[in-house]
Amino acid sequence: MIDRTYLRENPDEVRDALENRGADVDLDEFLELDERWRELKAKGDDLRHERNQITKKIGEFVAAGEDEKREDAIEQSRELKAKIEDVESEGAELEEKLQKRYLEIPQIPHESVPLGLDERHNVEDRRWGFDETRELPDEVTPHYELGEELDIIDEERAAKTTGAGFYFLKGEGAQLEHALIQFMLDIHREQGYVDLFPPIPVKSASMRGTGQFPKFADDAYRLGGSNEEEYDDDDLWLCPTAEVPVTNMYANEILLQDDLPLKHQAYTPNFRREAGEHGTETRGIVRVHQFNKVELVNFVEPEESYDRLENLLEEATDVLERLGLPYRILDLCTGDLTFASAKTYDIEVWAPGDDMDDGPEEGGRWLEVSSASNFEAFQARRAGLRYRPERHESAEYLHTLNASGLAIPRVMVAILEYYQNEDGTVTIPEPLQPYMGGKELIEGHEKVGESAVGAGERE
Repeated sequence: MIDRTYLRENPDEVRDALENRGADVDLDEFLELDERWRELKAKGDDLRHERNQITKKIGEFVAAGEDEKREDAIEQSRELKAKIEDVESEGAELEEKLQKRYLEIPQIPHESVPLGLDERHNVEDRRWGFDETRELPDEVTPHYELGEELDIIDEERAAKTTGAGFYFLKGEGAQLEHALIQFMLDIHREQGYVDLFPPIPVKSASMRGTGQFPKFADDAYRLGGSNEEEYDDDDLWLCPTAEVPVTNMYANEILLQDDLPLKHQAYTPNFRREAGEHGTETRGIVRVHQFNKVELVNFVEPEESYDRLENLLEEATDVLERLGLPYRILDLCTGDLTFASAKTYDIEVWAPGDDMDDGPEEGGRWLEVSSASNFEAFQARRAGLRYRPERHESAEYLHTLNASGLAIPRVMVAILEYYQNEDGTVTIPEPLQPYMGGKELIEGHEKVGESAVGAGERE
């Protein structure tokens, strides 16, 4: 959340920032509710003070034996109590409305963020790996066709067991997935990250803490029993990203300055409905409902957060550079920032299998594999994440940052397409070979079942 005092004192600046984001937020309604709430709070304070004074007088009247005055004062106290209860009830109702509106206000972009209303206005910061790319086949087979030919990706059978948007990985495909996870964890451990393996279900409060709720509730998978009442009792959601449990791990706690910077990494499966993305990716493993990734979460002092963002970007791209995969960095414009982010860099890997309009000169397309974001104190206010600069000083909100380090399926897509050979095999990047038992090539498997044989052989 944005600081409430800042919203009150700088409405025009906030209004401009929200307009730059293209955010549909009625700031005037929020400010009117806030002003009325403050008036009620002040009125309640005055009434309580007046009642306290009368209560004091009641004691004096009792001591002086002035029964008539005592009875009048008691009646005044009763009347004031009723007024206080009315004011508190109205204030609580207003606070609930105000809090709902407050949670809907997105983060204010950092002054360095490029202006723009959508992804067309993102600014390319740099590219890596295009000076000398490996020799590719004359026609690179898209990963979804290659995965089927090698029998390492099976979408059809996953649709049968679970539904569209899920997939089986088989043999060398599953091995590659495991290898990438462990490879990334090892790299980030070298960078000073402490491993976590968090719970996968998370509470609604945790989803609100990191900014997934209320805005992105339609994208989440809810857990529960067979009826609505049981859902309410459970209040659990499948983790959409490890950012949620890891950030909320320290919710409503006070860390010490000596604890910071605090760097955690966590591998988790992630679950998203992609409710607003129907039809955008109907084949392959680029946009799916379940996927694995390694997440990097940082907790830092406010004055260090933008230096840490640059370092976080380097830590994430280190994975792609060790794998030899070409990529680019985008500085996201105001209109393309996520709800909670003050500044974000997207890391996009090059996948040469599908020609897209926005692909590089070499053909293919860009696939986002990480967003490195600084949320400043936005998540910290929502989740109650504070630190004490010195043991004798008041606690302050810290800054949170995160990045994927990286999203596994899209890195796998890039490997299958970029390291593809003319004969249909795939060269395993050298740093991954030890994680795959020394294997150097993905050569595929013989398919099983009647679908693997020709129609003539079945007759």
